[in-house]
Amino acid sequence: MDKKNLIPLLAMPFLFLVVEIGAILFSLPVQASGIVAFEDPTSLDNVVLFIGILLVFTGFLLVLIKYDMKKVMAAVIGLSIFFTFAYVFAALFYAVMGDSVIANIAMLVLSILATALLYKYPEWYVIDVLGVVMSIGVASIFGVSLDVWLVVILLVLLAVYDAISVYKTKHMITLAEGIIDLKTPMLFVIPKRRDYSFIREGFGKLDDGGERSAFIIGMGDLIIPSILVVSANVFLQGSRLGGIINLPALGAIIGSLAGLCVLMHFVMSGKPQAGLPPLNGGTILGFLVGLAAMPLIG
Repeated sequence: MDKKNLIPLLAMPFLFLVVEIGAILFSLPVQASGIVAFEDPTSLDNVVLFIGILLVFTGFLLVLIKYDMKKVMAAVIGLSIFFTFAYVFAALFYAVMGDSVIANIAMLVLSILATALLYKYPEWYVIDVLGVVMSIGVASIFGVSLDVWLVVILLVLLAVYDAISVYKTKHMITLAEGIIDLKTPMLFVIPKRRDYSFIREGFGKLDDGGERSAFIIGMGDLIIPSILVVSANVFLQGSRLGGIINLPALGAIIGSLAGLCVLMHFVMSGKPQAGLPPLNGGTILGFLVGLAAMPLIG
């Protein structure tokens, strides 16, 4: 492995750990706030609705890309980012202050400021820090809203969909390229050089050696596995290590990191890769191993 890629590659598992552990901790205020994505966490309809919304939103963005409606696409993504921040900050402030006027004002102000910062000063570290905030919040909200076995089903379906959309229909590559062209802050950016600037170079221009100056990874690749981590920790009873995390959730974290290692092996080939098959697969396997080990510690 090229030494210049070593630190950026080590940054990826660090991001995963921050999001997954952060999502577990943030699930406490999310539960206290009462903010959920679905009213009945055990309903299979939730999975159908999740997939349906994903397909419709993806299709809508692809239509905008096809007809070169970049301004509309940027506005849609910007609104999506704002509402995501709103839900995340609402969960935080509602847990502390309840559904009060002050909590709603604080949520609104922070959501506007965070969204504005992303678009007015989109340096890579701003994108990554606020991306971590969004990822932690979204993973927590969905994790407390879906029963663990429904999340397993969801992860399997999303892994299959991701593989089809990258390797067969290739529409996910088209979507990713459209997001990259817009310099939309919807991806994590991990620079390979100290002097790298997202504002100047976007998601990594080609250098003299024909390589991009930054790695990129989709937020969904961090959020989706983290949903299972949170759900396992919330819905499964049993002993918790340090009083915080149970074995299935810990196994899911370890499994996601193993899946990330597999993914990075293929990413280094330079070809577009579907992230969710190895990531979700590793997360599910780790979860199952942790679940099987639960009786051993009581």
